[in-house]
Amino acid sequence: MTQQIEIGRLLRAGTTGFVAGCRVSQFTVPALGALVRAPLGNGYQVYGLINDIHIDDDGLVRQLVTADNVSEEVMRDNRERRIVPVEMSVLTVGYEQDGKIFHLLPPRPPLSLDVIYACDENDLMRFTSSGRFGYFRHILQNKDMPVGEVLAAHIGGACVAHGKGGDAWKEKAVQELIALLRDDYPTLMSVLGALGEVV
Repeated sequence: MTQQIEIGRLLRAGTTGFVAGCRVSQFTVPALGALVRAPLGNGYQVYGLINDIHIDDDGLVRQLVTADNVSEEVMRDNRERRIVPVEMSVLTVGYEQDGKIFHLLPPRPPLSLDVIYACDENDLMRFTSSGRFGYFRHILQNKDMPVGEVLAAHIGGACVAHGKGGDAWKEKAVQELIALLRDDYPTLMSVLGALGEVV
């Protein structure tokens, strides 16, 4: 049974990605490169990787950063009760329909205010074990994000989720990335450099 860790609600979406928002006090689970899912009912859910976390300011924050001696209580109150949400940009990497995982763009995106859940290790292992790393192409085609860092964080987490088979899975993943990037040397070096830092 998948552990239900709600991390936020959908703000806006398209078939290639979506943005979820959460309060700062909820902001303990998601991290860059984490796999998340948006269940939409009838055995259908969309999977994505967090590729950016954005915290906007508001009028009060602008005033507080220029004030002298801001108390710990005021800072804690602003962090825990602020109205502007933390925004997580999520790159869509696949979907599940009736128990089968596809590393393709979903037929339809989630809707506004749908709940977004963090994937646990079982979800992560299940998603990364399906197919032959087809979801890597979605990541590599997105030049508007830090591809190397997102892949490094994702592969590091997936390696842990695979347990004893993690090293074998990681080796296959790296070989697939090398094959996919054989004609893009700068991106390959960036990805391998980031991977070398974490795995």
